[in-house]
Amino acid sequence: MTTTALSKAKIPTRRAFSERMVEYGAIDNEFVVLEADIGYSTYSYLFGDKYPERYFNMGIAEVGMFAGAAGFAANGRTVVASSYGVFITMRAVEVIRSFICYPNLNVKILSSHGGLTAAIDGVTHQATEDIASMSTIPNMKVLVPADPVAAEKLFDVALENDGPVFTRLMRDAYYEIYDESATFTLGGSNTLREGSDITIVTYGDMVFQAVEAARDLAGKGIEAEVIDAYSIKPYDAEGILASIRKTGALLVAENHQKKNGLGYELGILSLREHPVPFDNLGLRDTFAESGDYYKLLEKYGLSSAWITEAATNLVAKKEQKHA
Repeated sequence: MTTTALSKAKIPTRRAFSERMVEYGAIDNEFVVLEADIGYSTYSYLFGDKYPERYFNMGIAEVGMFAGAAGFAANGRTVVASSYGVFITMRAVEVIRSFICYPNLNVKILSSHGGLTAAIDGVTHQATEDIASMSTIPNMKVLVPADPVAAEKLFDVALENDGPVFTRLMRDAYYEIYDESATFTLGGSNTLREGSDITIVTYGDMVFQAVEAARDLAGKGIEAEVIDAYSIKPYDAEGILASIRKTGALLVAENHQKKNGLGYELGILSLREHPVPFDNLGLRDTFAESGDYYKLLEKYGLSSAWITEAATNLVAKKEQKHA
């Protein structure tokens, strides 16, 4: 079950994912976790404290870590490899592609500090190209939970589906929007708010900005439908198409580069299947900078105010089209 009432999250998604990982360790005694020397940041250390014989700190060596993960998986063991998203998707992408995705091995990736959620850590730690690089590789699945409940449940989705799965997690705790009855599936999405005037599709931390924008839009007489596209690859094409056929306009907002993100995928989907007024918000071919998370969202066009403005403009275009 979902609600558009936001409450402050007690823990970040990276910790919720790792806490569920510890619970899974008791279910599968062959399950192993690999870490790239930042276990206290990814919270994978929780697994290491409980199961030290199945926890391997591979050092600051992501290439070697994923090669080791491929070895474990090739011998039939399920493995989670964990690090910061920018190091996973920049340093180790060749190994992930050729040694894990090509043979379709059962390696699950805990990717922390997605997008500008690594705000104060600066550009070197802000993974704003990760969705593009991971979703492009054949056999890779990509998941992005918005809150702790989603992170726990998407851990299970990752483990229940064979082959490599990349889960993008956040640095800080933001808000909670799901309760324990919420359901998640590979290739699914959740409608957080129903509307008739425009569809706003988003994921991860941007869910909260979209929900706030929808409230502001309602004050203007615009009813926005907000969809949490937590499964980026595969994505819920049928559900999103059903929504835009109803609303007649589509806005995608993501904490990622505009190029080659979910916005490009859904823009093509709409153009091919049901053309509607469309826009996507993301980083405009630029690096960000170190600073306060919310100030960065505002500076780079990702805050709720920017979503509200973009949605208002799209609805105006739709109305002009039908005038």
